[in-house]
Amino acid sequence: MESDKIAGKRPGGAAVPEPDGSARRASSEEYRNDADASEMMDYATRDKLDVATSWATIGIFLSLALMGVSAMSMILIPVTLAVVVGMILGLAAEKLSKLGVPRVLNAVLLSSAVALTIFLVINALAGPLAKLAQEAPDFFQRTSDRLVPYLDRFKWLHISPETFQGSPMSISTLLENSGNVLHVVSNSLTPAIVQILIFFAALLLFLAGRVSLRKTIIMAFSNRTSRLTAIRIINAVERVLGVYFATASLIYAGIGVAMTVIAYVGGMSVPVLWGVFAFLSSFIPFLGVTTMTIALAIAGIVTHSDLVFGLAPAVAFFAVHLTVENLVFPAVMGRQWELNPFVVFLAIIFWTWMWGAVGAMLALPLSLIVMTVIDELFIEEKAQPQLPG
Repeated sequence: MESDKIAGKRPGGAAVPEPDGSARRASSEEYRNDADASEMMDYATRDKLDVATSWATIGIFLSLALMGVSAMSMILIPVTLAVVVGMILGLAAEKLSKLGVPRVLNAVLLSSAVALTIFLVINALAGPLAKLAQEAPDFFQRTSDRLVPYLDRFKWLHISPETFQGSPMSISTLLENSGNVLHVVSNSLTPAIVQILIFFAALLLFLAGRVSLRKTIIMAFSNRTSRLTAIRIINAVERVLGVYFATASLIYAGIGVAMTVIAYVGGMSVPVLWGVFAFLSSFIPFLGVTTMTIALAIAGIVTHSDLVFGLAPAVAFFAVHLTVENLVFPAVMGRQWELNPFVVFLAIIFWTWMWGAVGAMLALPLSLIVMTVIDELFIEEKAQPQLPG
């Protein structure tokens, strides 16, 4: 039997037919096809794993970056604010340089102007804030007396006059613990002073080294096309920030004046303070006008016995702000710098979560910077600046 098998015969003695050449080729091709298919499946699996690994790596580094930004907020907040303010002042710095003002003197003049503006605003608010602090106990008491009857209608809130009198958060308890509040404020004052000093130092150095920093960024790219793109992006960012905030400041100053008049006519205390708050809150889209409207509604209800008359200042401010944002602002600025409201809202929420109130104010300029960079990178039909030589 073994000899028959070796000889290529069946057990019965008949010879086993050998496969012809076409059958051998078909079998070989089928084997190669199976091998190629298996190899392609291996490649596809490896590609999927590579993509998953890449996204996982990006997610890890992004998480670490966010943790670093949050942990270094003490330094990053004033430095970022100084860079943004310095870029907003870029057009003014350029004009002063063309007039022959040296760079260092240029930086000193502009940073001093920012410091003087902040000082004048604080000095103007000192009197109204002191008056408001004096009236705070009476204001809280009147707020409790006026709002509790409205809140008492909602039984599911479980709020009654006794809630604000016998609870740990009563008015008397808050006044008795004013020393603890002052202690907390004093502990927060030192970091605030440090951040203010960091801000002015960073602003002065950024303005003084603005030109050399631009050259360093531009020359960091190796080819001419990338350098032209860097020049175009830097110029566009400075132009957008400078023109946008200069125009917005004038328009929002008008809102502040209108709010002062509304508060004065509405019989509210310290109308100038309301005007300043309206001006500052206008730089925070959505959240600013919402907070101001709610604050005005509460203050109006506390101030006036009639509900309609009490809500009138809030309604008037909201109408003025709505008109300015939807009619005046687009007419003055044009449509080319409009931002997606949903994207701006997400940016405000994110930066408020990261850096608090300062983050909310930085959300709009940071969104403008990102929008400008994307426009300059992905819109090809733009005038290209030419390098000398």
